[in-house]
Amino acid sequence: MNPVRNLLLSLLLLPLPLTAQLPNQNPAQPPLAPAADGLRLPAGFKAEVVHPGVGPARHLSVRANGDIYVRLSKETEGGGIAALRDTNGDGTYDQVEYFGPGTGTGIALATVPTTAGDIEYLYYSTATEVLRQEFAGRELVPAGPVETVVEGFPRQHAHNAKSIALDGEGRLFVNSGAPSNACQEQPRTPGSKGIVNCPQLEQGGGIWVFDAATTDQRQTDGKRFATGLRNCVALAWNPAANQLYTVMHGRDQLDFLFPKLFSQEDNARLPAEEMHLLKEGSNAGWPYTYWDPFANRRMLAPEYGGQPDTAWKPGLIRGLDGGDDFQAPVIALPAHWAPNALVFYTSSQFPERYQGGAFIAFHGSWNRAPLPQGGYNVVFVPFDGEQASGGWENFADGFAGEPEVISPGSARARPCGLAVGPDGSLYISDSRQGRLWRISYED
Repeated sequence: MNPVRNLLLSLLLLPLPLTAQLPNQNPAQPPLAPAADGLRLPAGFKAEVVHPGVGPARHLSVRANGDIYVRLSKETEGGGIAALRDTNGDGTYDQVEYFGPGTGTGIALATVPTTAGDIEYLYYSTATEVLRQEFAGRELVPAGPVETVVEGFPRQHAHNAKSIALDGEGRLFVNSGAPSNACQEQPRTPGSKGIVNCPQLEQGGGIWVFDAATTDQRQTDGKRFATGLRNCVALAWNPAANQLYTVMHGRDQLDFLFPKLFSQEDNARLPAEEMHLLKEGSNAGWPYTYWDPFANRRMLAPEYGGQPDTAWKPGLIRGLDGGDDFQAPVIALPAHWAPNALVFYTSSQFPERYQGGAFIAFHGSWNRAPLPQGGYNVVFVPFDGEQASGGWENFADGFAGEPEVISPGSARARPCGLAVGPDGSLYISDSRQGRLWRISYED
């Protein structure tokens, strides 16, 4: 182990004041103040609970009339989707109906051009397919039959969330996560080598693109748009930049798998959760590399012969097909925070500094011992065009209900989904009980 690096890490692990900065955190971010329901927000923002619990919620989407649609990880009252309506305009959602087959994560509202004209659909996913239903009008539950848009994704126990994004021009993007930590010969086994030309990248570890207007497609009918992405639950189209973005769940267990190279403290700090701008052919380097947010560079993974100070460069892995010019992230975020949702703010209710930027919901870590767990918050990343224009900022926290989270089970709530409503408010869902918040700004 590099002694200089050990010293730096030991200094980083000293008790830190509340003002201490994590890598790439904006040192001048607005301070947070107490808000409703135990949350903390920047000055001028307020939080409202619009529903106390619809069931274990994943992603959500808000229709132009204000109706909310929440994908559930467990069927509730016979349905895998909760549809909510505020019938009297008092700001709380008093009508809730459950519908839809199966359970999952992805959900999105989209108007799709077809030969019959523009049609509004609700798209949603299970672990192996993407479905949709057509709206006939302003009904709360879509009246159209359940149609299969894409099926045939691999069945797997790990990283099976099929997050979805639509670009408004007829393309549907689907995340297919890799079913492992680092594509080892013996999964999650100490010292086991990584597989060169990882076979999991054939159907997973990337983003696939499909025709949003065509039904009965299979994964093989689509095109792999981007690869080298371990699992991208947070996936969104940025209409301002006209580009696709994601925040990847980084790999785990550096210390458990390679205890002679990495300490528990190393594992708590590494690797970054990487935010990427994805263009056709993008490769983010999983499983061969990871991003070190302290060194601000891509590193060779230990499964492929890397030491803690082995910076990645093309040619380090012999016989690697498909190229090895791995891209750098737009911004590197703290390790193991579990980014589960991403939305770009294109409305005008929030102050100008937030417009065009990205909000990211962090579900919270489980594997940062001996340090406290991290995440359980929503952060903001300012953007200028296609690129981040500053460090990330803590925008909303207090969801966990306690200042120091020891394990995910002790957290009161875990942010999982994000959506911007028609009035420019930000909606947040909780994966534990399905609590729903609306964040608005009052000048």
